[in-house]
Amino acid sequence: MTLFEAVGGEPTFRRLVDEFYAGIADDPLLRPMYPEEDLAPAADRMTLFLMQYWGGPNTYSAQRGHPRLRMRHAPFRIGPAERDAWLRHMRRAVDSLDLPPDVATVLWDYLERAAYFMVNVMDDPAAR
Repeated sequence: MTLFEAVGGEPTFRRLVDEFYAGIADDPLLRPMYPEEDLAPAADRMTLFLMQYWGGPNTYSAQRGHPRLRMRHAPFRIGPAERDAWLRHMRRAVDSLDLPPDVATVLWDYLERAAYFMVNVMDDPAAR
């Protein structure tokens, strides 16, 4: 069984991403990274990516090609402060799903690694 199936498929991933973006919508550090007025397109892309990554349909790749996550995020300044803010919102979103602990741990471990992987600057945010 894939993690996609273990968590309940698309509805669970949609809930995860909706909860995550509810936090992003009001985050003064992260919201500027989403130039679209409506966060729905970004939420849909993230949902499709996560579903595909965890064994669901390959809709993301069919629509957008290879994920190339670092390349797609390269235009944005992502330092430790942005990473930590992203992780705060994602932790709240994962916790809101009330998944079995072993499944939640696997999902969280991936999300945490991905957040660290996206960091592209290492300066002190206070120096900006």
